[in-house]
Amino acid sequence: MIRRLATAALSATALLALTACGADSSADTSAGGGQTTLTIGDQAKTLQTIIAASDALKGAKYKVKWAEFEGAAPLYQAVQAGAADTGYSADLPALQALSGGVKIKNIAALKNDGTHVGIVVRKDSGIDSVKDLKGQKVVVSSAKGSISEYLLANVLKQNGLSYKDVHVQYLLPTDAQAAFASGKIKVWATFGVYQAVGLEQGGRLLVDGADDRVSGIGFINASDGALANSAKPLALADFLKRLSTALKWTSTHQAAYAKAIEERNGADATVAKTLASAAYSQVLPITSDVNTTVQGVADLMNSIGVLDPNVDVAKSSDASLFK
Repeated sequence: MIRRLATAALSATALLALTACGADSSADTSAGGGQTTLTIGDQAKTLQTIIAASDALKGAKYKVKWAEFEGAAPLYQAVQAGAADTGYSADLPALQALSGGVKIKNIAALKNDGTHVGIVVRKDSGIDSVKDLKGQKVVVSSAKGSISEYLLANVLKQNGLSYKDVHVQYLLPTDAQAAFASGKIKVWATFGVYQAVGLEQGGRLLVDGADDRVSGIGFINASDGALANSAKPLALADFLKRLSTALKWTSTHQAAYAKAIEERNGADATVAKTLASAAYSQVLPITSDVNTTVQGVADLMNSIGVLDPNVDVAKSSDASLFK
């Protein structure tokens, strides 16, 4: 069970919007007979699955072409190269793209409850609170600048500790999972299916990302080129409304959504159910509250040397497309 769960998770980690590297592919899906075509960036068929399962593009007057990637980093490289009109990720990969000079604007926010990110400790670790992490080695998955690392940095700050009070090591989730199972790791900042696996392998949840310990915010962003196009902004505005309807559908039809993940992503039933429960549940407009929240994420990651140069979130947003 553990091996099957971890293996199947490899193809689905992008649903949780963490940066990863891998192959890409694309497929055309006609959404109507109009001349405008949107190339929508996606990770691990996440948005495609949601849109298809909810039939959200029915009646659209434009065409959608999907640009498919395994993670945020190659997706944003494609956006930068003009191979995709939009990006899609959690807040930190979007911030990293902006910090790296990718010409995008955040056009809509996504929201979940943050519980899919957590710090898991072994039950025999003797670590009973965040303050007990002082002096400990903490493994962070999957790489520098992940939302797992933000959770660690934020809870340390909330408990009066410095990021320098812990010794951080970065490991890919599958490597960390094996080390945690063998007892070589006591503390693991991780996410999603891997969090579930860690708890199954003798772990205990020290803290998760609920109650604003992580923002729970993701972004749909659009390239400056797409926003400057005469026809694409109208199509993008319509697509965002349809995506909002689709996400509402997933939150009220979780069993059907999990089944769609099984069928389209090749995940087993247990993994699909976990991924469905951890997905973003709503599309939100870009408001000052959203920008302020994510600016706090950017400022904290900048203060620990992870995000450099820092990002002005408000200046990187376009609130005109989704009201």
